[in-house]
Amino acid sequence: MARVYDSLDEIIAGAKANTMSLAIFKPSQILDFVWKAEDREWPTDKVIQLQNAANQPDLFTDNAWRDTFKIVNRLPYSFSYRFKDANGRKSNLQIIDWETGALYWNCLHDADGDEQQALKKVRQKYMDEFLKTDLHFFMGTLFQFHSVSPNPWLIVGVLPIPFEKQIDLFDC
Repeated sequence: MARVYDSLDEIIAGAKANTMSLAIFKPSQILDFVWKAEDREWPTDKVIQLQNAANQPDLFTDNAWRDTFKIVNRLPYSFSYRFKDANGRKSNLQIIDWETGALYWNCLHDADGDEQQALKKVRQKYMDEFLKTDLHFFMGTLFQFHSVSPNPWLIVGVLPIPFEKQIDLFDC
């Protein structure tokens, strides 16, 4: 069984000591769910690099994927949770879970391209719905930030665990 952490200080120390790069974390209080506008286009040099790699066949592997290779649209927003840990330490960590991006694209489609309405729908899911659960984060680090960042952790997945109130267990 995996340990569930509730102290940022403990997992930050583990990352700095290079003994921990993945963790399950339970925030004590969610303060907010926020988004920030990002660049809407991929850097040109990265696009050229990917296109060149896709056009270079490999002698030893199946190259069928190259026929359907397509560069996807860049997510125009990054999403973060603001929260407190069990010691009252406040933090703002970015969510890099692909499901958050997929939810945004689906909400944008449902909102007929209205970005503000789509963002409100994403917030509704992450604040209104998820806060009715026993919310946990799957956390991960990037090695290059272990020694330079005050907090190298990112939210790589959001786990809204459903729970029943204890009184409901006694209803027959």
